[in-house]
Amino acid sequence: SNEWAVMPSRHCSMSVEGRSDPSMLRHLTSKITATGPITVAEYMREVLTNPVSGYYVKNDMLGADGDFITSPEISQIFGELIGVWCVSEWMAAGKPKALQLVELGPGRGSLTSDILRVFRQLQSALNGAAVSIHLVEVSPKLSQVQAECLTGERTQVCVSDKEAVYHTGTSHTGLPIAWYRRVEDIPKGFSIFLAHEFFDALPIHKFQRTDKGWREVMVDIDPEEPEKLRFVVFPAPTLASTTLIQADDKREHVEVCPEGGVIVQNLANRIVEDGGAALIADYGHDGTKMDTFRGFRGHKLHDVLLAPGTADLTADVDFSYLRRMAGGDVVCLGPITQRTFLKNMGIDTRLQVLLRNCHDASTRAQLIQSYDMLTNLEKMGQRFQFFSLLSRSRLAEPQEEGEGLKRRKKGRVPLPVAGFSELGLQ
Repeated sequence: SNEWAVMPSRHCSMSVEGRSDPSMLRHLTSKITATGPITVAEYMREVLTNPVSGYYVKNDMLGADGDFITSPEISQIFGELIGVWCVSEWMAAGKPKALQLVELGPGRGSLTSDILRVFRQLQSALNGAAVSIHLVEVSPKLSQVQAECLTGERTQVCVSDKEAVYHTGTSHTGLPIAWYRRVEDIPKGFSIFLAHEFFDALPIHKFQRTDKGWREVMVDIDPEEPEKLRFVVFPAPTLASTTLIQADDKREHVEVCPEGGVIVQNLANRIVEDGGAALIADYGHDGTKMDTFRGFRGHKLHDVLLAPGTADLTADVDFSYLRRMAGGDVVCLGPITQRTFLKNMGIDTRLQVLLRNCHDASTRAQLIQSYDMLTNLEKMGQRFQFFSLLSRSRLAEPQEEGEGLKRRKKGRVPLPVAGFSELGLQ
């Protein structure tokens, strides 16, 4: 059907504002002068989310003219398959009457937009469930871009700053959407949580192994050049260096993101209490990498301490840390590579369907190129990892009482988790 057609190309151009930000550097140097070196976490938090001149607050940094392009911007197929994953997990949970789709850091809104198209196409499968969309976004600029993408409104329906919800709207497909600043503010209820390239921008602490034990890496003013910043190893233990590192860690250098840990605990608690699932997709590792903190400006690597506030700062997600913080009350699957996840979700079949229905040569070439970008191990296929939190009941085998023993109901096994097993949605 033409509903499953190829969506128009999505590279909207957006100018990136002011490329040099002396006010941020002045703000940081005066802070360091007053209190001494600051943690890398505090540096990241100020540079990215400072309410006056933070990078995310001032810029719309996504897309062709911004500092990075994400998978949903590259291909509609990516978002469609995530949409199928959401519906599949809702079905596996017994089709609850209400479904909250929650996206953390929704970028330009492309991923949610693709998912909403899938929800519309699978309306009969969704069986009249009450679906609502909840977006967690700290950037006022990006929330406007998202509102325009998802609701077509240029004006914001603003709710007072004191309210947990700061903006509401209705999607093109007629579903209610609400915007929040924090995960904690999302209403209770069965939810599918999505975090695509969200955790990598959360502030990290950096630690160096020394003869005296672990020491924290801090940001200080360069004594030779007061206009420049530099990394220093703090001589004494800090609260973070004594509490955030596992005793058996063998690495020389470790990055820890406590804020990410707190968010994962929050998601795990919600999944335990209200049911649901979380899908986290990001570049990361399973507790093996060391120094991954870097900056991006205009799609190129950029020195993290140079011209703060003009480049995006990120660090690879440590999935072993997220697993540890999620605790034993949920099941964690992954990380598996993006290539494996998308192939298990049926990306090859989906590509063939789109190519079969598409007769424009340049669009076909674009589809094949974007498929390659997403799945090629040399491109995004291996660099990006997928990780999921599920309710324990999701994978439990149905039991029945009988003769004083628990016996498995004949032929009843839990549904495979789409994307994480080859049985998923072929």
